[in-house]
Amino acid sequence: MKTEEAVEKAVSLGATHIGFIFFEKSPRNIEPDLAGRIAEKARGKAKIVAVTVDADPDDMDDIVYLLKPDILQLHGHESPEQMLTLKALYGLPLMKAFSIRDPDDLKRIDPYIGLADRFLFDAKPPAGSDLPGGNGVSFDWRLLQNLDASVDYMLSGGLNKANVAQALAETGARGLDVSSGVESAPGVKDLRLMEEFFAAVRQANGARPLSRSAQ
Repeated sequence: MKTEEAVEKAVSLGATHIGFIFFEKSPRNIEPDLAGRIAEKARGKAKIVAVTVDADPDDMDDIVYLLKPDILQLHGHESPEQMLTLKALYGLPLMKAFSIRDPDDLKRIDPYIGLADRFLFDAKPPAGSDLPGGNGVSFDWRLLQNLDASVDYMLSGGLNKANVAQALAETGARGLDVSSGVESAPGVKDLRLMEEFFAAVRQANGARPLSRSAQ
């Protein structure tokens, strides 16, 4: 999120998490002080999530101090040892993102089970992309059907109003992470698309039994 208007809209529609991206190459990049001010529109109503990509220690300190996030979402190459260090430093829940294309990609989560409070599964970026996520592409969601039910995750990657019902039906994901699917241009949230996405989620949840309760 980059504007108060978008944050307020997301909260009013029932979003449980509001993310702020701190990665200069992303069109959704935002400065920590501005994110901290905007986040006040959601604080206490939704979880505030700081999304980083191999942030250096000084930058992470600034993000945590200025945003005061509820969760750190890690999209880089953070090792299990680095996860332990972050937990010790900040005492915050950690969501670790993994890019998925084939079954072997899911095996990479094994060393992080018990360290990550939640996972986020996104599609691998297309060739030439500098972004680890937010590329508007999806992966074969059926790969998640054999995942141990104890693994808590959010589903990301190319979600939009047209495919979210299929995504929920094939995965039963407890949480959905959407960005480009509710944008009129990279980094620009479209309030009408946000409304249509949430309407599609509500319709999908009312039309099928859930193996996991969707957010």
